[in-house]
Amino acid sequence: MTNKDFNALCESLPATTYVMQWGNSDVWKVGGKVFAIGNMGKSDKPAFTFKTSEQNYYFLENKLGYRPAPYLASRGMKWIQQYDGTDAEDEELTYYIKASYKIVSLGLTKKKQKELGLNQVKL
Repeated sequence: MTNKDFNALCESLPATTYVMQWGNSDVWKVGGKVFAIGNMGKSDKPAFTFKTSEQNYYFLENKLGYRPAPYLASRGMKWIQQYDGTDAEDEELTYYIKASYKIVSLGLTKKKQKELGLNQVKL
């Protein structure tokens, strides 16, 4: 996945906002809370960081091309960074970024979710 593809994916999700911060990283938020970060890794390849469920964290932490996210994981947070992905893994990465978005959006207050039109049960 390219940085352009990453940004297009994050922008396509409802009620997201973008800010460039932390050393020119592409930071995506929902309800003011970060769900994904894109930047250039040390090998001049894109690196993408996202929040995961506990189960996915333990699945990905030792998978080739993935690692516990620098800074975030060292503080006990369940964040993973894909630092060496291939085009064949784009679908998988898309899944994890969307899952991160869902985890973060569900962590917002019910009032904030309603205000943003997120996670509302439609009868």
